[in-house]
Amino acid sequence: MRSVVKSADEPRITASLRQAKRLASEMPQALTFGPEGDGWVYDRNTKSYDLARGASSARFTIRTTAGPPDTSITIAPSRSALVVVDMQNYFLHPRCSAHPSGLAAVERTLEVIERCRDIGVKIIWLNWGLAEEDLGAMPAAAQRSFASNLILPPSGASTPARNGFGSDMGEGRGRLLMAGSWNARLYDPLQVASRADADLFCDKDRVSGLWHGETPLARALAAGGFRTLLFAGVNTDQCVLGTLADAYYQGWDCVMVDDCCATTTPGGQEVSVYNAAKVYGFVVNSKSILEGSIA
Repeated sequence: MRSVVKSADEPRITASLRQAKRLASEMPQALTFGPEGDGWVYDRNTKSYDLARGASSARFTIRTTAGPPDTSITIAPSRSALVVVDMQNYFLHPRCSAHPSGLAAVERTLEVIERCRDIGVKIIWLNWGLAEEDLGAMPAAAQRSFASNLILPPSGASTPARNGFGSDMGEGRGRLLMAGSWNARLYDPLQVASRADADLFCDKDRVSGLWHGETPLARALAAGGFRTLLFAGVNTDQCVLGTLADAYYQGWDCVMVDDCCATTTPGGQEVSVYNAAKVYGFVVNSKSILEGSIA
C-alpha cells in the first residue's frame, strides 16, 4: 500500500484555513459603503450591490461583465441617467472620421437607449459644442490635440481635418466642433433616436464634461437629483473616461457600458474597462442591460 507522507507545514496550513473560514463567518452579510443615506449596500451572499439608496420606486438589477464574477448591481432608474458622450458626426461619420468600432457601438447604444426609456432612465447627450468665447480660453494642450494637421501636415487627403477648434472643415462640414455645426451634430441614427421633449442635451468645452462644478452636465445632474450614471460613447479612453473619472471624483456612481463605448487607441478600450471595474465603479454591457430585471 502506498504511504502518504504529510508535509511538516500541513498542520499550519490547515490551521490557517480554519482561521480564514472563521473570520469569514464572523463578517457581516451586508457591507455598507459611503455616507449614511447616500451609500451602497453589498450583500456578500448574493454578490450584489444595492445602489438604489432606499428608493421606493422601481429598481433595476444588472449583472456586471468585468471585475469579480457573478456580481450584480441594482439601481433606481428614477435617479439614474445614461450619458452618451461625443457620438457626433465629427467622430463617427465617414465624412469626418474612420471609426468602425464606434459605428458598431452606435447600434448597441440605440438598443440600450430604448431599454433605458422603457424603465425610466434619463438620456443625456453630452457633446462638444463650442461658443466663440471658448476658443480664446482653450488651454494649450487641448488646442494642440485638435490641431495635429498644423503640426504635421498629412501627406495625402485627411478626412478628419484637424486644423484646430473653430477651423472650417470644408465640404459643408462646418467649423470644427462649434455648436450648431454639422460636424458637431449627433450622428444621424442617434439624432433620430433623440427626443427634444424628454432628453437632456449638454454641450462641453473640454475632454471631460465635468471638469468643474458649473458645466452644463454638472448643473443638469444636480438639478435632476441623479446619483447613478451609465456611460456610452467615444472615445472610451478619452472623453468617456475623462467624464467618468471626474464623476467618480465628485461622488456619482459610475457604470461603463463597455460595448457601447469605442476607441481608436490601441489598448485603450481594455485598460479603460479594467480601471472602470477595478477603481471607478462597475462595468456592464448592452446584453446585461437588455436582460436586466425590473422590480
